[in-house]
Amino acid sequence: MPNIKSAKKRVKVIAMKTQLNKAAETELKTEIKKAHSAIDSGDAKKAAAVQAAVKKIDQAAARGHLHKNNAARKKSALMRKLNAADSHS
Repeated sequence: MPNIKSAKKRVKVIAMKTQLNKAAETELKTEIKKAHSAIDSGDAKKAAAVQAAVKKIDQAAARGHLHKNNAARKKSALMRKLNAADSHS
Protein backbone atom coordinates (compact mmCIF):
# COMPACT_ATOMS: atom_id res chain seq x y z
CA MET A 1 0.00 0.00 0.00
CA PRO A 2 1.39 3.42 -0.94
CA ASN A 3 2.32 6.04 1.63
CA ILE A 4 2.17 9.13 -0.60
CA LYS A 5 -1.19 10.88 -0.84
CA SER A 6 -1.23 11.10 -4.65
CA ALA A 7 -0.30 7.42 -4.96
CA LYS A 8 -3.15 6.49 -2.60
CA LYS A 9 -5.53 8.46 -4.79
CA ARG A 10 -4.22 6.74 -7.93
CA VAL A 11 -4.96 3.35 -6.35
CA LYS A 12 -8.56 4.43 -5.71
CA VAL A 13 -8.98 5.92 -9.18
CA ILE A 14 -7.54 2.86 -10.91
CA ALA A 15 -9.81 0.56 -8.89
CA MET A 16 -12.86 2.57 -9.96
CA LYS A 17 -11.78 2.66 -13.62
CA THR A 18 -11.16 -1.09 -13.55
CA GLN A 19 -14.65 -1.66 -12.18
CA LEU A 20 -16.25 0.55 -14.86
CA ASN A 21 -14.24 -1.07 -17.67
CA LYS A 22 -15.17 -4.55 -16.44
CA ALA A 23 -18.87 -3.60 -16.36
CA ALA A 24 -18.70 -2.16 -19.88
CA GLU A 25 -16.91 -5.26 -21.20
CA THR A 26 -19.46 -7.57 -19.58
CA GLU A 27 -22.35 -5.55 -20.99
CA LEU A 28 -20.83 -5.70 -24.47
CA LYS A 29 -20.29 -9.47 -24.32
CA THR A 30 -23.86 -9.99 -23.08
CA GLU A 31 -25.30 -7.96 -25.95
CA ILE A 32 -23.25 -9.89 -28.52
CA LYS A 33 -24.35 -13.22 -26.99
CA LYS A 34 -27.99 -12.09 -27.12
CA ALA A 35 -27.63 -11.28 -30.82
CA HIS A 36 -25.99 -14.64 -31.60
CA SER A 37 -28.65 -16.57 -29.68
CA ALA A 38 -31.46 -14.60 -31.39
CA ILE A 39 -30.01 -15.49 -34.80
CA ASP A 40 -29.51 -19.15 -33.85
CA SER A 41 -33.04 -19.53 -32.47
CA GLY A 42 -34.62 -17.87 -35.51
CA ASP A 43 -36.24 -15.22 -33.31
CA ALA A 44 -38.46 -12.73 -35.14
CA LYS A 45 -36.59 -9.84 -33.49
CA LYS A 46 -33.12 -11.03 -34.51
CA ALA A 47 -32.47 -7.92 -36.63
CA ALA A 48 -33.25 -5.68 -33.66
CA ALA A 49 -30.92 -7.73 -31.44
CA VAL A 50 -28.11 -7.45 -34.01
CA GLN A 51 -28.73 -3.71 -34.34
CA ALA A 52 -28.47 -3.28 -30.55
CA ALA A 53 -25.25 -5.33 -30.49
CA VAL A 54 -23.75 -3.27 -33.33
CA LYS A 55 -24.56 -0.09 -31.42
CA LYS A 56 -22.83 -1.43 -28.28
CA ILE A 57 -19.81 -2.49 -30.34
CA ASP A 58 -19.56 1.00 -31.88
CA GLN A 59 -19.83 2.62 -28.45
CA ALA A 60 -17.12 0.33 -27.05
CA ALA A 61 -14.83 1.20 -29.96
CA ALA A 62 -15.48 4.92 -29.51
CA ARG A 63 -14.58 4.70 -25.82
CA GLY A 64 -11.44 2.69 -26.51
CA HIS A 65 -12.64 -0.59 -25.02
CA LEU A 66 -12.19 -2.23 -28.44
CA HIS A 67 -9.79 -1.53 -31.27
CA LYS A 68 -11.64 -0.21 -34.33
CA ASN A 69 -10.60 -3.22 -36.46
CA ASN A 70 -11.73 -5.62 -33.75
CA ALA A 71 -15.10 -3.82 -33.64
CA ALA A 72 -15.40 -4.00 -37.42
CA ARG A 73 -14.62 -7.71 -37.36
CA LYS A 74 -17.26 -8.38 -34.68
CA LYS A 75 -19.90 -6.40 -36.59
CA SER A 76 -19.02 -8.13 -39.84
CA ALA A 77 -19.31 -11.57 -38.24
CA LEU A 78 -22.75 -10.69 -36.83
CA MET A 79 -23.95 -9.39 -40.18
CA ARG A 80 -22.66 -12.44 -42.06
CA LYS A 81 -24.41 -14.72 -39.61
CA LEU A 82 -27.65 -12.71 -39.85
CA ASN A 83 -27.58 -12.70 -43.67
CA ALA A 84 -26.85 -16.43 -43.79
CA ALA A 85 -29.78 -17.11 -41.46
CA ASP A 86 -32.08 -14.91 -43.56
CA SER A 87 -31.10 -16.64 -46.80
CA HIS A 88 -31.83 -20.07 -45.31
CA SER A 89 -35.25 -19.03 -44.04
